[in-house]
Amino acid sequence: MAHKVFVDGREGTTGLQIIDYLSSRNDIELLEIDSALRKDIHARKELINRSDVTFLCLPDAASKESASLVQNPHTCIIDASTAFRTHPDWVYGLPELAPGQRELLRKAKKITNPGCHATAFVLGVHPLIASDIMPQNFPVCCYSITGYSGGGKKLIAAYEEQHTPDLDSPRHYALGMAHKHIPEMMVRTGLSSTPVFTPVVGNYYKGMAVTVFIHAHLLAKKVGPADLQQIFADYYKDEEFITVFPFDEEKNLDNGFFDVQACNNTNKADIFVFGNADQMAVITRIDNLGKGASGAAVQCMNIHLGMDEAKGLV
Repeated sequence: MAHKVFVDGREGTTGLQIIDYLSSRNDIELLEIDSALRKDIHARKELINRSDVTFLCLPDAASKESASLVQNPHTCIIDASTAFRTHPDWVYGLPELAPGQRELLRKAKKITNPGCHATAFVLGVHPLIASDIMPQNFPVCCYSITGYSGGGKKLIAAYEEQHTPDLDSPRHYALGMAHKHIPEMMVRTGLSSTPVFTPVVGNYYKGMAVTVFIHAHLLAKKVGPADLQQIFADYYKDEEFITVFPFDEEKNLDNGFFDVQACNNTNKADIFVFGNADQMAVITRIDNLGKGASGAAVQCMNIHLGMDEAKGLV
């Protein structure tokens, strides 16, 4: 019997991608809402409570409203907004986070989907803290470069419909050091010090890489880049969607340059370590619409419903 799934907010980038992942699957019955009723609270409530899984692809306030409509104890909510990402009652939708995370996702009825920047950051930092290599008060400095699709409909339109010359070059943003993913980045890694984080949007559709800089003398143990690579390789050795590349700068770069878009159209995350004995950089690459959004949400749905977690994903 097919599982009933409702996407509340299917008109946005994340919602459309989830629909695309699920529309060809014969084990999923997508519950449709009349376009004229997509903001009608009673119509949405009825579909949410008919579903086995509802994805919330909405702004924070609207997600909180939709989450409050659940009355069916069997309905699982997977929320793609920022609203619940640090909430203790919601399970973080990153199966690779730690041992036992998948069991939490199987049992959960409230799952909060990670942010795109946070996904790559957590994958590249959490193992170092869990291994007692990086102190919790480590002064992390990092940046992310991402395609413009992560900004949603308005930013996509700005780049594709109202494009002006100032959009040709990469652009820093969130320079007030208060990006909305920072609380999640701290809570889900165990950091006690706020990271300095500046994202950059580029003139391309999708693909993301988060770079974390490390001064070796500030780590809790004396390690070099090859040691860090081995820590990641051991931590993620059984993960289907995560590849930790060998420490080999020449092979990992294209004529000295890093390819930000190599994970596009997948649910994969690639992790690299560069540097020397004194200074290192950990780079985690994902598709910001795949592992950074819709792909991760579908992966969590598969786990929750007891399916192969890779079903419908590449």
